[in-house]
Amino acid sequence: MTDPTTNAAAGLAKAGDTAGIEALIGRAARAGKGLPPVDKWNPDFCGDLDMEIKRDGTWFYLGTPIGRMPLVQLFSSVLRRDEDGKTYLVTPVEKVGIRVEDAPFVAVEVDASGEGEERVLTFRTNVGDVVEAGPDHPIRFVDEPETGGLKPYLHVRGRLEALVARAVMYELAELGEEITIDGEPMFALRSKGAVFPVMPVAQLDRLVAEA
Repeated sequence: MTDPTTNAAAGLAKAGDTAGIEALIGRAARAGKGLPPVDKWNPDFCGDLDMEIKRDGTWFYLGTPIGRMPLVQLFSSVLRRDEDGKTYLVTPVEKVGIRVEDAPFVAVEVDASGEGEERVLTFRTNVGDVVEAGPDHPIRFVDEPETGGLKPYLHVRGRLEALVARAVMYELAELGEEITIDGEPMFALRSKGAVFPVMPVAQLDRLVAEA
């Protein structure tokens, strides 16, 4: 199937006053060398684009998956989540809204080095970001009522996070340890000197007993 972003005519996919997806790709390419300073740009909002990032990290444009990873990586480099809670593609001259089902990235791999307080957890995202969890890149855990479990998120940059893939979550569970926090025994992770509580040890023991 042809990737729709490769042959969209300039007038077919407009977001407000933007010139179309091809023009946006061109501007993103010029802006997206490395990690551009998107948080410092304040362009006009040009409307919403029919683009969505699904929970599993797949990007869709006009309802069709974007199959070219270099293009996904390019767009991911100019992503920004603003105080309004919405996610945008931002270049120096425009800001267009896109939809995000959960988190914009997925942490698909983790490497653990060191032990105890020297441990470092290094994650790789589905778009190629490499992030060391720590004080500047915390891991947080959110209750998932529909499953009774937890969803872990890793801070990547700005207000953007990566949902930790389930297989990676299982690896993290093997790396957890009991740490007393504010007088309560907690099952927690360490990385770069930071401690990230997962759940109380008593709660974990109940879950193990019920399994």
